[in-house]
This record gives sequence, structure tokens and C-alpha cells, in this order.
Amino acid sequence: MVLFRRLLGDVLRDLRMQRGMTLRELSADARVSLGYISEIERGQKEASSELLASLCSALDVPLSEVLRDVSSAVALEEAAAGLTRLPVAAPASVVNSAA
Repeated sequence: MVLFRRLLGDVLRDLRMQRGMTLRELSADARVSLGYISEIERGQKEASSELLASLCSALDVPLSEVLRDVSSAVALEEAAAGLTRLPVAAPASVVNSAA
């Protein structure tokens, strides 16, 4: 089973480490407890959209980039598990609202 929270944690940890930040630094910048960030990075806690926005801001990375990286990781795990299907077209309401 693919767990979004685990993959999100992996992506956030990789970004933090790429930037040479410690959990303590990220905690201070994002104003989120160190323990909670640690649990998110380990896939043990779900991140709310507000918390995720705060982490992205502290990491100086767009939310869309984080979600794109997580989406790619999900697709890889699904492919490895044989869970992939043919893409489904987006509903017309979604396509029209994006225009």
C-alpha cells in the first residue's frame, strides 16, 4: 500500500538535508515543533495544508514542487506494485476552471 504521508516525509527530509538545515533550524523557521516535524518526516503524522505551507516557506520551495515530487514518488511505488492504470481525463469542470 502506498502511503502518501511516508512519501511526503521523505521528500521534505530530502529537501531539508539538501539545504543543509537541521530539524531545529527548520522548526524555528517554520514555527513548528521539532518533534512534530520529525514525525512528519518519518511518515507517522499527517501534515495539514497550513503546516505544509509553513514548512515549504521555511524550506524556500513552492508547495507545487513538493507535491510534484511526492506525486512522482507515488507513481513509482504504484508502478512497482503493479497498480498503474491508463490516465483518466480530468472532468470538464476542472479543465474549464483552469482556463
